[in-house]
Amino acid sequence: MTHSRWRAGAAAAFLMLATQAAAQDISVAETLLFQTRHLGNVRAPATLRYSFHKAGSVEPGFDDRVLLVLSNTRPAATLQFLTGPREYTAPAVDEPEGNPVLLGFLEHDIAGMQRLTGGASAYFRKRIRLALAGSAQVRAHHFTYDGKEVDGREIVIEPYANDPMRARFEQYVGKRYTFIVSPQVPGGVYQVRAAAGSPALVDETLTLVGADH
Repeated sequence: MTHSRWRAGAAAAFLMLATQAAAQDISVAETLLFQTRHLGNVRAPATLRYSFHKAGSVEPGFDDRVLLVLSNTRPAATLQFLTGPREYTAPAVDEPEGNPVLLGFLEHDIAGMQRLTGGASAYFRKRIRLALAGSAQVRAHHFTYDGKEVDGREIVIEPYANDPMRARFEQYVGKRYTFIVSPQVPGGVYQVRAAAGSPALVDETLTLVGADH
């Protein structure tokens, strides 16, 4: 499937997380993912490089890359999510604070859920948002990046575990999203993973590889 343009409406729907949070108490998970200046530890110009790995039995797997290009001129951040016929052309961001790769991964995942189940993208966004707000598990997490031990946080959600429409998406009821973040890595986001099924129906992982200045 070719993605020539990232729908602005879809991006705006998730970006509303930040504005909605200002009007209500927000969870630790929402703060870590959407109310944190992830890019505050990166000096532009720079390019953050991520690997993307897809596996599972529902669709063919592949390996690809994601680039976040940061400039000291406008637009300040450009996300190149995957390559070739799979590439999303995401809207450039003038004054980024949070890391756009989070939105890129989630929108890619939601597009996949819509394609595989016929469900509405707005519904999947809502389930993810509700899970982050109310049932996310957050714990300390230690990992290795660039040969060094790093302290971070792991956020885990299962948006469809108590889904009232679970009968329609039964194969994906146990789908788990795992986010690993740390201010000690460039861009603040180390890894995002979404996996469903055992053995895996779908298993997609984005991982920070490095930063070029």
